[in-house]
Amino acid sequence: MRRLLALSFAAATALAFISGCTPQPASKPPVASGLDAMFERDKLIIVSDDGARHSFDVYLATDREQQRRGLMFVRDLPETTGMLFVYDDDAVRSMWMKNTYISLDIVFARADGTVSSVLHDTEPLSLSSLRAIEPVRLVLELNAGVARRLHIGTSSRLIREPTAD
Repeated sequence: MRRLLALSFAAATALAFISGCTPQPASKPPVASGLDAMFERDKLIIVSDDGARHSFDVYLATDREQQRRGLMFVRDLPETTGMLFVYDDDAVRSMWMKNTYISLDIVFARADGTVSSVLHDTEPLSLSSLRAIEPVRLVLELNAGVARRLHIGTSSRLIREPTAD
């Protein structure tokens, strides 16, 4: 009888403890190490070739120093995270993979967000020049394979949704 009473008390105590726990607030999306100190972040919606809408958290590379740094030294990038290079003018942009340890898809887009061209599965650490096929204002870097999987191509569009501070 004592054993049954002790077990009942333990079960009641555990139930009271569990029911009294408050839920934890939702955590922020994971971040690529070291980037938060140097880059602001925004939301980016990509309307893909098939009309589907995909939401990404993007780091913004808006000045020369940020654009030169890019995703160098990053070894892991969350699936729905990327880097958006925003330039002040249209030009034939060229990227490289120096000190970039992960393979990327590179999306070149015009000032209105329409996609000009996409390079798939870039080679990490390569010094080869990866160029847009025409003058563009925006360059988006995503994890390799994302552009194909989400049908991001020349009928796609990038839409920036600035986050509130």
